[in-house]
Amino acid sequence: MEVNVIRVEVLSEVTDAEALCRATGVSAAWWQAAAQAGLVPAMGTGEPLDAAALQRVRRWAWLQRHFDADPELAALVVQLEGEIERLRARLRRLGAALDT
Repeated sequence: MEVNVIRVEVLSEVTDAEALCRATGVSAAWWQAAAQAGLVPAMGTGEPLDAAALQRVRRWAWLQRHFDADPELAALVVQLEGEIERLRARLRRLGAALDT
């Protein structure tokens, strides 16, 4: 059996414009349009994005591409998905508390 080892550097936040685009799979023009709409921080502001924020941007861009969704609608879907996940986690915690 052959094992391939890949070394990666895990960053807690990304602020470089080029790195943001690479990490999220979007173009600089896409990011700039989203920033002008107030949906993501503008590039070059130095405002860091954590892994969860990058994941939301990737999901948002995917929804736009695959469903030809309006940017605001795609952003709303991503926000609702996050809220559903938070509520599910809360229900799991409440269920665990009731079981004890």
